[in-house]
Amino acid sequence: MKFRVIARSLVALAALVMAMMVAVPAQAASASATFVKVGDWGSGFEGKYTIKNDSTTALTGWKVEFDLPAGINVGSFWDATLARSGQHFTFTNVGWNGGVPAGGSVSFGFLGTPGGAAAVPAGCKLNGADCGGGSGETAPGRPGAVSATGGANSVALSWGASSGTVTGYRVYEGTVVKATVTGTGATVSGLGVCEAHTYTVAAYNSAGEGPKSDPASATTTGCPVSQLPKHFLTGYWHNFDNPAVELKLSAVPNEYDLVAVAFGESTATPGEVVFSVDPGLSSSLGGYTDAQFKADVQTLHSRGKKVILSVGGELGRVQVASAAAATKFADTVYALMQSYGFDGVDIDLENGLNSTYMGQALRALRAKAGAGLIITMAPQTIDMQSTGAEYFKLALNIKDILTVVHTQFYNSGSMLGCDQMAAYSQGTVNFMTALACIQLENGLRPDQVALGLPAGPGAAGGGVVAPSLVNQALTCLATRTGCGSFVPPRAYPEIRGAMTWSINWDASNNWNFSRTVKPHLATLP
Repeated sequence: MKFRVIARSLVALAALVMAMMVAVPAQAASASATFVKVGDWGSGFEGKYTIKNDSTTALTGWKVEFDLPAGINVGSFWDATLARSGQHFTFTNVGWNGGVPAGGSVSFGFLGTPGGAAAVPAGCKLNGADCGGGSGETAPGRPGAVSATGGANSVALSWGASSGTVTGYRVYEGTVVKATVTGTGATVSGLGVCEAHTYTVAAYNSAGEGPKSDPASATTTGCPVSQLPKHFLTGYWHNFDNPAVELKLSAVPNEYDLVAVAFGESTATPGEVVFSVDPGLSSSLGGYTDAQFKADVQTLHSRGKKVILSVGGELGRVQVASAAAATKFADTVYALMQSYGFDGVDIDLENGLNSTYMGQALRALRAKAGAGLIITMAPQTIDMQSTGAEYFKLALNIKDILTVVHTQFYNSGSMLGCDQMAAYSQGTVNFMTALACIQLENGLRPDQVALGLPAGPGAAGGGVVAPSLVNQALTCLATRTGCGSFVPPRAYPEIRGAMTWSINWDASNNWNFSRTVKPHLATLP
């Protein structure tokens, strides 16, 4: 009897369990909210959320909330209401689209600023639960290496395809989109003559924009044909007596490619420049005459060297501050070129200049002398800290005819570099590279930038640097290797070279500067 009762109870229990299994439905799929980036144009993007009801019962309302990164805002939106708290955004259905039937879906959208790969919502919740659904798609990968080739008023670009789904590619110059294409190549047109441009490329799809490529640079055609080596050494020759070794011009060693004769002097007439062999120097050299100097210019020419007249210097008072002075400057410098055989002019005005009228003067001189005219500039470091400074303005205004700027990276103290993050001390690799970077990243071509340093003890009051450090700085700028703590944002293989004050001080220091730096220039790309 007892056995029969227990068996009967087990049968009843099994029946009850079966009934419960039949009565409880299988677990249903929940609703999800899926985000896609409909479009991204750099300065902004369009986002879209789709709420899909995969359950077996209708939704009677929905609320989607998420966070956006700091600095990214939502402007206009549609098919929802918006409440914001800091970077937390909550979208709620409007009256007509709150009901979502089983298996149905609704969507809403919004515009955000700025765009880019970071402009993607995070921490999404749908009615308090995780949104699920994912983003529908992931952003593409980084494009392959970019190749840039300069043409007539244009730069042609090509690159390797990005991984993932790609809708198209955006070509950037800085933060500005210059072209949008679907293939792996583009041509940026409408550029100027002999201009340097640097571009990056990024792929995009509905999920957003992928990481940008490494930068690639090119220069448009039409640059003046240089009479100087790709990388060259400039030195100043003293037309005066001081504690350095006095030299005849013909005694300048072969390491120097360009010799700047210091200095052309001013007169009482604004803009007028005069030159002759200094009487004190003539006496020290046993009677060095103008005729001998002119013959020595031709001797250097026969060796393949160039000789220019430097105007100004620390004590120079040449002033070009009017149209009449600009004309006088061009006329008198051109007359000296014809008389002495100078190949050009160096602007070394340490007591200020007027970029407008000096620009007029140099263009007038170019019109007289022709395309072979060499124009160099030797500003102090403070003169090249900002594109608003007169020296920097002059360099950019005559960029199409300018040969090189060899800034004096000495007698400066500490200065900010192009990163604007720290004051770098003169006499260091960081100082040379970070300050040269200001010019390289603000409009001058790499072939128009050189490093100006003292030739050794006695040549300057501060910033004297071992020539081996000059070589290290040049390698860092040309290849982004061997740098100090400052690493430039890109390599500049066309960096022009170096200048030293001066050839005479180099002689006083056993030619250590020229014999160290000149051979190194041949190792640069």
